[in-house]
Amino acid sequence: MELIGKIAYKTKRFGELVMFSHTLFSLPFAVIAMVWAAQGLPSFHTMFWSLIALVGARNGANAFNRLADRVFDGQNPRTAHRHLPQKLLSRKEVAWFVVVNYGVLVLASYMLNPLCFVLSPIAIILISSYSYTKRFTWLCHLYLGFVIASAPIGAWFAVTGQLAFTPFVLGTVVMLWIAGFDIIYGTQDIDFDRKIGLWSIPAAFGLRSALLIAKGLHGVMVALLIFLYFFLDLGWIYLLGVLASIVLLMVEHKVITPHNRKLMKLASYKLNQAISMVILGCTLLDFYIASAQALH
Repeated sequence: MELIGKIAYKTKRFGELVMFSHTLFSLPFAVIAMVWAAQGLPSFHTMFWSLIALVGARNGANAFNRLADRVFDGQNPRTAHRHLPQKLLSRKEVAWFVVVNYGVLVLASYMLNPLCFVLSPIAIILISSYSYTKRFTWLCHLYLGFVIASAPIGAWFAVTGQLAFTPFVLGTVVMLWIAGFDIIYGTQDIDFDRKIGLWSIPAAFGLRSALLIAKGLHGVMVALLIFLYFFLDLGWIYLLGVLASIVLLMVEHKVITPHNRKLMKLASYKLNQAISMVILGCTLLDFYIASAQALH
């Protein structure tokens, strides 16, 4: 029983470390890419190993980020409570967690197809290198978005094993969306980033300009979602999901208050999780209703 208790404790800590619930940011778009690529539900084999690859990549990258940023996290009053500064997990434990999850990513890629397997080391380099971009460029937010955009692009590759235009548009949607709300999240650390020498759009351009940039990125994101509506000849339910997302984005930008952590958590996380699930639900419903009508 004691061993089971220790395992449960460590599992809980690692789940907190990588913020596992935030998988809802990338997972819905990966599912959309798989359904569009397969023109229906992919095989169980493809769906299973794609999701395993996504979870391995995300967990490994988040843990690597916490490892790389442990000194900064300990110096920042907002993040000093995190697991490594508080020694709730050791550096060795987190390092092994990274290795295991990246190993899972490579294995899952191998189980999918040769293209995914060949690209898996490149994916690991990309998702790990984000942690260092904030040390030398304020474009770190866009780089983070670019890295997470690999989820729908990789999901498409997993199904087809081929390059295509649609997943790159969907990936760009994810990149702009993630970058926009990461900028919003970064407004909480303007003073700390400037003091310690870390780069970010809020620290480089100030609060007002940063929020305008975030709005602009989200505006282009919406434009690309509408482009996909016309390009793929999607239905009104998909468009309804886009409209609902616009409303949620407007609320997100309305409630931003950098010094209020509860509101920032709402703006940066809760509303964006809702956005991804709304787009997923409406897109899948739209696809399957259109497919059913085509059969009749």
